[in-house]
Amino acid sequence: MSPSERPLVDIRLDELDTRGGVPPGVSGVTQHVRYGEFFTFLGPPKSGKSDVLRAIAGFLPVTRGRVLVDGRDISAVPPRLRGVGYVFQDGALWPHMRVGEHVAFGLRQQGLPADEIARRVATVLGRLGLASVEARKPPELTLEQRRRLALARALAVEPQVLLLDEPLANLDPTARKTLRLELTKLHRDLAVTTVQATRNAADALALSDRLAVIDGGRVLQVGDPADLYQRPRNRAVAEALGPANFLPVRVVEHRDLGVVVETARGDRVPVAGMGMHRVGDRGLLVLRPETLSMTEAAMARGPSIPGRIALRVFEGSRHLYEIEIGAGNPVQVELPAAGETRIFRLGDQVRVEISTETVVLIPDP
Repeated sequence: MSPSERPLVDIRLDELDTRGGVPPGVSGVTQHVRYGEFFTFLGPPKSGKSDVLRAIAGFLPVTRGRVLVDGRDISAVPPRLRGVGYVFQDGALWPHMRVGEHVAFGLRQQGLPADEIARRVATVLGRLGLASVEARKPPELTLEQRRRLALARALAVEPQVLLLDEPLANLDPTARKTLRLELTKLHRDLAVTTVQATRNAADALALSDRLAVIDGGRVLQVGDPADLYQRPRNRAVAEALGPANFLPVRVVEHRDLGVVVETARGDRVPVAGMGMHRVGDRGLLVLRPETLSMTEAAMARGPSIPGRIALRVFEGSRHLYEIEIGAGNPVQVELPAAGETRIFRLGDQVRVEISTETVVLIPDP
């Protein structure tokens, strides 16, 4: 069946509770995964993200609530009848079976004729770059090839729903980027409704149409990747989505388009937005390293915080700086190496410049 002929489905999780998974399990998760969407549950280890996938697949009992696929309650349906393709975190490959046999296994279980099995195996192996290793066994493959094989096996049965549990974990950076692009192309071409569980913020941001940050078995925030990255509701969400500086401040002034906050040292920073912040409220400024800039101490023009360079690391395309700003709150700043006119050195007195449009004020727990 071609992608254009395959009916798209949606998934609804309705007040979902589970038992038997990793404590604390999943509690009260309600979520709608839209037709043909790539949706990600992002969270730290033991946050409940994999338990959500296992509940959708039928591998984990649902103690309360429902799992609905295209409006049909599948909470009590056996896993093999759910129309779900599952890519396990460890691949779950059989060491004695060849690559082609892995991909054909589910098709034989469906009772398809031999010529159709051969056609589908050839198609999916070609799509995932595994045709040249069809006769090999998993121990003879690289980790990236094993990940591709697990994905090929899941896709061969043309599932209505594709579930990916940490599909890129433990890959080296180059292989991870390559397979991330492959997943993006596969989803674009196949348009199968996909749910991913991952702890990696870069994978979640790059692959997802929408994502949910989950911790302690509960969803903390849901939305577009850019929106969650730029406007997290709390520290747990901000930390889940990548490196960030957290600077304690106090609200000291209201303005038409936001507020002014003050650090413990007395530095003032305007923050855009109309949140429910009152004068005297304490909070945390969320400062993403790549949104900050630096200048010599005497040359700052906009909102800025003075400090001293305590550390510099060169990573090829960028410089990472750590700036001491007093009171035990170092700030990390990321600057692109290309076109950089000034490389700051250890001990330099600088000012960290802050854009009022990219800084976020969140509650201080």
